[in-house]
Amino acid sequence: MALLLINLSLQIRTVKYKIKVLNILFLRAYINNESDVATMSKYHLAVDIGASSGRIIAGWIENNKLKTKEIHRFKNGTFERDGHIFWDIDRLYDEIQAGIKKIDTPYASIGVDTWGVDYVLLDEKGNRLSDVYAYRDHRTDGIIDTLDKEQVYGATGIQFNNFNTLFQLIAHSPKTATHFMTVPDYLHYRLCGRIACEYSIATTTQLLNIGTGQWDEQMVGLTGFPMAMFPEIVPSGTVLGTLIGNDSVKVITPAAHDTGSAVAAVPTNGGNFAYISSGTWSLMGIESKTPCMKTQEFTNEGGANGKLRVLKNIMGLWMIQEVQRLLPEKLDFATLALLAEEKFGSIVNVSDNRFLLPGNMITEIQSACRETGQPIPETPAQLARCIFDSLAESYKNTLIQLRQYQTIDKIHIIGGGSQNRLLNRLCAKATGCTVYAGPVEATAIGNIIVQMIAMGELADLEQGRALVANSFELEIYN
Repeated sequence: MALLLINLSLQIRTVKYKIKVLNILFLRAYINNESDVATMSKYHLAVDIGASSGRIIAGWIENNKLKTKEIHRFKNGTFERDGHIFWDIDRLYDEIQAGIKKIDTPYASIGVDTWGVDYVLLDEKGNRLSDVYAYRDHRTDGIIDTLDKEQVYGATGIQFNNFNTLFQLIAHSPKTATHFMTVPDYLHYRLCGRIACEYSIATTTQLLNIGTGQWDEQMVGLTGFPMAMFPEIVPSGTVLGTLIGNDSVKVITPAAHDTGSAVAAVPTNGGNFAYISSGTWSLMGIESKTPCMKTQEFTNEGGANGKLRVLKNIMGLWMIQEVQRLLPEKLDFATLALLAEEKFGSIVNVSDNRFLLPGNMITEIQSACRETGQPIPETPAQLARCIFDSLAESYKNTLIQLRQYQTIDKIHIIGGGSQNRLLNRLCAKATGCTVYAGPVEATAIGNIIVQMIAMGELADLEQGRALVANSFELEIYN
């Protein structure tokens, strides 16, 4: 047994070494003058805000490697009022300003990415009209069933979710506003004063035409709002302006949808891969030059490289986050993953809307198991294992569907969820694919890469991905 373990360890180290050598060679193929790249040390700031936390990460190139440094980290969350759920958008802007004040090194640019679908409405003077609804609010329940799904999907290519912006705007009242903006676009507006909508985040609204990449007049008509309310759509990497109060800093929109930024940082030199951007949500998909619309279960969102991100929204680690919050024992996520090493056996459908915002996640999981005649998870270990096995099963089923569009032999798991070694192993086992885990801060890294391309420090996304592959260690699961 000892000899077997030694041999396995040597094989893993050999695979890692070979991959690192290939990544270095690939990087050099795209960098004609390495000494020039080594001297590029401008700081670029990525403001990356998720549903539960936000961070400001500085990035720069040093000795042919991408270096990153956390400047500021803060919590995010929703508040409830009058039966509805909202984001504190002003506090998020204040946190960005607080992070900027911590920076003691000159920086060249800043860009913001956030979650998708949520929006801000402004009046003619550019003032916000109301609080920002959170996508988990229940005001959109049932709206999907009132629409012609074939028409909507055919026009937009976007997966149906209760929380899509299209349904939120249909539910919104009053129908008075001068400007529509997504959350990251609004934060860019606060930073530089320009009203525009970045392509990748615009695609999450289910209001863009899949063929033209512009606002779809029929979809906008369904909302009851005027077409004139919707701003210019700009590609990722657009210099929106300069930072208010500091003209030497450019405000550059990355792929403003956090998944778009994360996918931009996939450390690959090509090949047939799928990705899982793993966090509160698991976004699993592929890149494609053309829309993939054989089934309405997949969404066709914009990417940073002009390609479409064909993906499925899977519930993700939201379920374990909620379980952890409710447990009387204050166990951290690492402990829960360790406890979940012991097999349990029950699997639930993680994409069921019952898990979107349940009153109690623990009892909801137990009810789902009870209804399907499976063992009911009682302990923290059993609950965690049920969630992780259910996610792995969902990854397997999604992979089967994705393979109708292209061959897939490897999966890149990026984002905070890539640290969950148990889930990575379960994913590799369930899918039969080699799994590459990392980098953890993929979203911020992809944000920075797009800024560097806009500033001329990198030629294109392929060179950026090669730089990421050369800069961060990956964990490999066979």
